[in-house]
Amino acid sequence: MHELIRANDPVLLSFAESLLKDAGIHCFIADQGMSILEGSLGMLPRRLLVDDEQADRARRILVDAGLGGELRAPK
Repeated sequence: MHELIRANDPVLLSFAESLLKDAGIHCFIADQGMSILEGSLGMLPRRLLVDDEQADRARRILVDAGLGGELRAPK
């Protein structure tokens, strides 16, 4: 899995997830369950992950949607 975004903003993550799912790209938001442990304070970031094979395509979709500044540096 390839990490595209790491953020505390649930709206940003939901928007990015929606864009990718509409494009037929399977994605996963990791660390959502950690909010229960932290008391839902939003201190621990969540990670948007995609399959390695889809990472370049997903990155292009998010950049085209104006989310380029939110993307993690490619590895």
